[in-house]
Amino acid sequence: MQTNPPRTPRPRFLLVEDDMITCGFLKAALETLPADVDTADSLAAAVTMAQQGHHDLWLVDANLPDGHGSDLLGKLRLLQTDTPALAHTADRDAGTHARLRQAGFGDILVKPLGRDDLLKVVRRALARGPAPLSPTQAPVTQLNETQDWDEITALAALNGQRNHLIALRELFLAELPGVRDAVDQAVDRHDEPALRNQLHRLQASCGFVGAARLARAVRNLHQMPASDQAQAGFHDAVAALLH
Repeated sequence: MQTNPPRTPRPRFLLVEDDMITCGFLKAALETLPADVDTADSLAAAVTMAQQGHHDLWLVDANLPDGHGSDLLGKLRLLQTDTPALAHTADRDAGTHARLRQAGFGDILVKPLGRDDLLKVVRRALARGPAPLSPTQAPVTQLNETQDWDEITALAALNGQRNHLIALRELFLAELPGVRDAVDQAVDRHDEPALRNQLHRLQASCGFVGAARLARAVRNLHQMPASDQAQAGFHDAVAALLH
């Protein structure tokens, strides 16, 4: 009588991300590994989740509502000393990446990124193999920026899972008016840190749902926050998606 080989236990990840769009994309992508994914949206919630059981990998947002990803990693290390950790951020600054590596992250994932790029780095982290692909060398999916929605790129990033894309877009559109208002307030107050935070998060979300035109407008506004043209382009791109 032939017996089936024992099943390999699924790895369990802790995903720390406060943006619901980004969290939804990353969770759906990671579950195709396959893996079980616990999520937390703050430093405090992540510590509580980590105290409840072992995780095989931590994926930590560099900037959280109640602290920095490096601070969280230090707290998690008190609970598990040998768990591999990856940071994810929309910030492409090399200095920021270097500081995250110095804090103990094995690699930095630059948002937005496709499913295949994400899983490649995750597999290497789990295997403790050679140094993962540097985010500055990783292939970055380019959106067709002349369109409001880039269906082909967005579906490719989600491995063709249209139901996940529809759900993420519904959530994205529900949150977009509030994000637009927060951006406007930061511009009016000349609050550069708040504006940078809102635009970084929105840039990642645009990439995950394929909001190509808005992604371009967000980049322009980030580069020229005082520009009337950049502000108008941002509002036009938002209005096109909401109507």
